[in-house]
Amino acid sequence: MGNQVEKLTHLSYKEVPTADPTGVDRDDGPRIGVSYIFSNDDEDVEPQPPPQGPDGGGGGDGLPDGGDGPPLPPPQPYDPRLHEVECSVFYRDECIYQKSFAPGSAALSTYTPENLLNKCRPGDLVEFVSQAQYPHWAVYVGNFQVVHLHRLEVSNSFLTDASQGRRGRVVNDLYRYKPLSPGAVVRNALAHVGAKERELSWRNSESFAAWCRYGKREFKIGGELRIGKQPYRLQIQLSAQRSHTLEFQSLEDLIMEKRRNDQIGRAAVLQELATHLHPAEPDEGDSDSARTTPPPGRAPAPAREDEARQAVVH
Repeated sequence: MGNQVEKLTHLSYKEVPTADPTGVDRDDGPRIGVSYIFSNDDEDVEPQPPPQGPDGGGGGDGLPDGGDGPPLPPPQPYDPRLHEVECSVFYRDECIYQKSFAPGSAALSTYTPENLLNKCRPGDLVEFVSQAQYPHWAVYVGNFQVVHLHRLEVSNSFLTDASQGRRGRVVNDLYRYKPLSPGAVVRNALAHVGAKERELSWRNSESFAAWCRYGKREFKIGGELRIGKQPYRLQIQLSAQRSHTLEFQSLEDLIMEKRRNDQIGRAAVLQELATHLHPAEPDEGDSDSARTTPPPGRAPAPAREDEARQAVVH
């Protein structure tokens, strides 16, 4: 199949057992292992336009459809602590990624594209974020420009254009790998401008940008064999004392899940996990066991999936 990219649905948390939700690692407890094989996250979905009224209006005067009722509340400013999922990534016992909202941490502060330009240096990783969208990553190459994977093509764009109006930040410190020199990062990015579709070796903008900066094959499609015990762990922080752990056989699979969580948002992730950890009891007389349904916007699993993705429980 080469580097063919297709869209597949994602396993729900209910389908296989997971780790102890208290965050205490136990050798006797199975955990989920998900593999995204020949799939990509759809980070290029255009934002939906505001609701339109019968006359084609709506939203212009701050009123719901038809102009009746109280004005709609103004849009809230983007707050990473409300919309993003605090998490850590481990390769065996080594922490290789951490997104933390610890007090005093300013690393996740976001800026307008114009203000972000003042903070960028060639070789920096830039992340654009917005509620209900996949985060979009890019490599700053100087002269107000970035190189990024967008719509299945590596493009060279002005940072303000690549942002598509989203706020952004420099994210050099999320991954804990040793970076290449700034010059090498820029060369890696520029060397792939124009690559598209089956020429690509990355499933999403984050994997491409991270590969440019760190040069590790684990960020590429098929960069690791999915054999044996899952060495990667995604630890999702539920609260100050509680966490939930998922296991994966490859870093690219873990990145897909991490990005999905950022796209659906913190509240939806917590609700999804709560539904799985505390499923509703079946009604009396119902012969089926308790089950959960996919969250809104997430398609049910296809009937035949054994050839397209794998779930390994140990």
